Amino acid sequence: MKRKTIFSRKTKETDIRIELDIDGQGKTEILTPINFLNHLLTNFAKHGLFNLSIKATGDIEIDQHHTIEDVGIALGEAFKKSLGDKRGINRAGYFVFPLDEALSVVAVDISGRAFLNFDCQFKKQKIGDLDSDLIKEFFWGFVRHLEATLHLRILAGENEHHKA
Repeated sequence: MKRKTIFSRKTKETDIRIELDIDGQGKTEILTPINFLNHLLTNFAKHGLFNLSIKATGDIEIDQHHTIEDVGIALGEAFKKSLGDKRGINRAGYFVFPLDEALSVVAVDISGRAFLNFDCQFKKQKIGDLDSDLIKEFFWGFVRHLEATLHLRILAGENEHHKA
């Protein structure tokens, strides 16, 4: 079964195109105007072993909010479309990930019910060129449109880059 999709989202503020192959090898081509978001999405696909291409533009001259939230929305829609009727998947799971001094735990249930528990604290306003308070907005857009329950918690860490 091929679980690939192409999803586009165009609004007054953003223009996003996503190609997703959830049975991939972690190959990516991420092009948004926010370099640290590109870095995070590249690593998400690499460790998740799915192929992901994202081309996004947005009104970042105003701020990053629309772009980051809409990329989350579009990615959630792409996953939902790729999973189809969800036959043959494990509906729920968790992942614990250490990155040097940082330790995070993520639990997901692709339940059809959108909920986010975001227990992540960032001390800096910016991580690279990314507004750190918008990471939560990305995940809200993602879970609402995937229709999943997601719990994210940073258990330890000092370096904001590693925590993100």
